[in-house]
Amino acid sequence: MAGSVLAVIATTALAQDDATAGGEIITAQAFSNLGAIKYEPGFEHLDYVNPDAPKGGEFSTWGRGTFDSMNPYSRRGRSPALSVLPYERIMTNTADDPYASYCLLCETLEYPETQDWVIFNLREDITFSDGTPMTAEDVAFTYELFMEEGFPSYRIAVKRMIPSVDVLGPHRIRFNFNPDVPRKGLISQAGAQIVFQKKWFEENGAKLDESRLTQPPGTGPYRIAEVVAPTRIVAERVPDYWGADLPINVGRWNYDTIRQEYFADTSAALEAFKAGAYTFRQEASSLTWATQYDFPAVEDGTVVTETLPDGSLPVASGFVFNLRKDKFQDVRVRRALGLMYNFEWTNETLQYGLFERRQSFWQNTDLEAKGVPEGLELDYLNQVAELIEPSILTEEVFTASDGGARQLDRGDLRRASALLEEAGWITGDDGLRRKDGEVLSVEFLESNPALDRIILPYIDNLKRLGVDARYNRVDDSQYTDRVRNHDFDMVFDSYTNGLEEANGIAQRYGCDDRDDVFNPAGFCDPAVDALIERLQVAQTLEEMQAAVRAIDRILRAAYFMVPVYYNAAYWVAYYDMYEHPENMPPYALGEQDFWWIDAEKAEALRASGAL
Repeated sequence: MAGSVLAVIATTALAQDDATAGGEIITAQAFSNLGAIKYEPGFEHLDYVNPDAPKGGEFSTWGRGTFDSMNPYSRRGRSPALSVLPYERIMTNTADDPYASYCLLCETLEYPETQDWVIFNLREDITFSDGTPMTAEDVAFTYELFMEEGFPSYRIAVKRMIPSVDVLGPHRIRFNFNPDVPRKGLISQAGAQIVFQKKWFEENGAKLDESRLTQPPGTGPYRIAEVVAPTRIVAERVPDYWGADLPINVGRWNYDTIRQEYFADTSAALEAFKAGAYTFRQEASSLTWATQYDFPAVEDGTVVTETLPDGSLPVASGFVFNLRKDKFQDVRVRRALGLMYNFEWTNETLQYGLFERRQSFWQNTDLEAKGVPEGLELDYLNQVAELIEPSILTEEVFTASDGGARQLDRGDLRRASALLEEAGWITGDDGLRRKDGEVLSVEFLESNPALDRIILPYIDNLKRLGVDARYNRVDDSQYTDRVRNHDFDMVFDSYTNGLEEANGIAQRYGCDDRDDVFNPAGFCDPAVDALIERLQVAQTLEEMQAAVRAIDRILRAAYFMVPVYYNAAYWVAYYDMYEHPENMPPYALGEQDFWWIDAEKAEALRASGAL
C-alpha cells in the first residue's frame, strides 16, 4: 500500500475494468500526501470545537469598501466575502491538520496506488438549500463550467492536471488525471472542487463569468437571505442543512444569521461598531488597535478586546514590483528601491511596535530557508546550479534590511545609491536618476486609505534617492481593473502560500502562469520551475520541505517583493456575548465557524441598550 495512503477503511482486489484500473484500489474517508492524518474514521468531533455549543443569534461584522456582484468567480465586479459561504467542496480541511483533506460531500474516495484517477462516492442525502438533491451530474456540470468560463489562469492550470471527469452513477464521479503530470496534489485538487446546481444555471441562462446579484443555491449550512448592494449582505442558516450532524460539523456553524456591513471609510466603520451597528471586529490597523479601543463600552466591559495567538502561515505581503516593466528587470534596481522602506522606523513610529518583520515567503515554518543551504535542500539547489547565482549555494539566505531609528536610514541610502549607479541609473542636475535618457519613475497604486501612512514615508525616502516616486490612490473598482490588467508599477499585494505545497505553487511562481492573478509580480525563473517539478514528485514530508526551502531561497534572492511586516496574533474586539473554545486551533480564528453566542449575555446587552 502506498506510503501516502491514509485513513484507509477498505481495499479491493485488483481492477477488473477500466473504472478500477491502475493497481490495488484504496478506499478511504480522508487523504494526505504527507504524514499521518489526525482524524481517523469514527471520530466524534474536531478536537478544537465545543460539541455542546448552543445554536442561535446573529454574528455581525464589517468589510471595507463596497461590492456590486454576488459572483466571486467572475472577473467582472467586486463580490463580498460572504458570497462564497453557501458553497461546499467535495473534501474539506480542518484548522489543526494542515496536510489532510476529509470527505464532506463524499462518503468515501477510491483511487489506485498509481493515483491515475480518483472516484468520489458522494453522500446520497445531500441537498441544495432549495431542497433539490445534489448528484454527480451537478459535480460534473460545475467542473465543465469552470473549464469553459472560469478565470483563464485557473481553467488552464486545472485542465492541464484534470482533463476530464466521468459520471459513473447518480452519486459516483471520477476525476481523470493527465498521465504526463506528477501525481502530487491531484487528489487534493479534485477534492477541492465546489459544487453548483446545474438546474439553476440552465433555468436562468446564467454564466459563470458575469457580474450578478443573484446566485445559485449551494449545499452549505448557510444561504444568502438579503443583499443590499453595495453596503450589506445577510446569510441565514439553512434549517434542514443535510450535513448538520456529520462529525466534522459538530460544534460548528452555530449562528442563525451572519451579517456583514460595508463601509467606505474605516473611521465610520469603527464608530458604527461603537454604536452597536455590528458586534464583532477583527482589527488590522496597529494605529487603531493601539489608540482607539479605549471607548466607554470597552472600559465598562460591554466590549471585550482580546489578543489571540495566530499560528497560521503569514500571508507573504509587501510592495510588489511589476516585473513586466523593463525598469524592474535588474535586481539591483529592485533591491535599491526596497532599501528605502524602513521597517524598524515604520513599526516603532507608525505601528506601535506591534508587528514583526517578514523575510521568508513561508515565515516561521519548517518551509522557511535559513542560513547557508545544507543537506537535501543543498542537493536540490545543486541540481539547478547553472540557473542560479553561485552565491545562493554558499552564502546565507538573503534578508532585507530592517532599516533604523530614523525615517531615512543613511546607511541604506548609501547602499541603495551605489546599487542604482552600478545598474546605470545616474543622478542628474535636477536630482532625478536617469538611464538612457529615461527618468526612474515609480507609481504606487493603492485603493486602501489605511495604507497612506505606510506608503507616504516610503515615497519620501525614494525621492531622496532620486526616484520620481508618486502615490496614486484610486477607487476599488479602478484598482481591481488595473491590477488584473497588469497596469501598475508597484502595489501592496500578497502571495498566499501553504504549509503543504504541490501543483498549486506553479500558479504563483511558475513561468507558465506568470500572468496568473495569483502571481501579481509576473515572476518567472527557470530554476524555480525546475524545483517545482522536483517538489511535485516529493514522496516524503522531508523532501517537500527541502524543495520549498530551496524555492524560498531563490524567491528571496530575486527580490520581486519588498517584504514588510506580519502579525503573529489576532486582534479582536466583540460585544460580550461571543464565546470561543479554550483550545483554539493553531491555523484559524474561526469566528464564523466554531464560535457561538451566549443567549443570556446577548439579552442583557439588548436590555441595557448596548445593541
